[in-house]
Amino acid sequence: MNQSGSVLESPDMRPPDRVGFKIYLASNSPRRKELLSIIGLDYLPLAVPVDEASFVNEAGVEYVKRIANAKAQAAVRQFEADGLIIAADTVVVDRSHAKKPEIFGKPADAKQAIEMLHSLRGHIHKVFTAITIVNTRGGKILSDLCTTNVPMRNYSYDEIDQYVASGDPLDKAGAYAIQHAGFHPVEKLTGCFANVMGLPLCHLARSLSRLSIAPSKNVPLACQAALGYACSTYQRILKRQAFELVSN
Repeated sequence: MNQSGSVLESPDMRPPDRVGFKIYLASNSPRRKELLSIIGLDYLPLAVPVDEASFVNEAGVEYVKRIANAKAQAAVRQFEADGLIIAADTVVVDRSHAKKPEIFGKPADAKQAIEMLHSLRGHIHKVFTAITIVNTRGGKILSDLCTTNVPMRNYSYDEIDQYVASGDPLDKAGAYAIQHAGFHPVEKLTGCFANVMGLPLCHLARSLSRLSIAPSKNVPLACQAALGYACSTYQRILKRQAFELVSN
């Protein structure tokens, strides 16, 4: 029995036979590839370069929705992919030291990584991940959004310097990896751990279920086991309809 209380493992949710139909991940992110492998979803990766610069006064939610959609559409145009394209974008939004929220994407260099980690330490910020799914057979486009409040611990300046020197923050939004055992930047998280890594798996699963596609594994159980995290939000996420903007 599916302990999430959803219908994700019902027989009629398995993908029907489709000749030549494939699933593509429009991302070169190692974290997103790792997360998809956790739930047993077969896919082909596509490295899709897009301009990730934010617009003036653009809100974090609108930014990630726009970039996720741009990645999906770029995959359609550049690769003429036949099947299902999954794209996602993740951003950190901090409003503690500014009059308006600041969008933190990937740091440009070590100096900017240090500045981001200084800004985030000791308080809560938000992580947004937008998902866009395009079915090229029929042109249907689905979208979803996950929001997680992330409480950062009050790590020291020496810890920041050591972590940045490792090179790990340079390809991550907000300049940190929640799963990094050595730095361990986050404490007492209650929201979606996978979202902070870059791909909220239950949000993805509920969107795929609307297309009669389900991963081979029980998504919430596989996610929690692989990440070593007891999630308190997955049941609420899976019970909600996809394609609406939701917070967890």
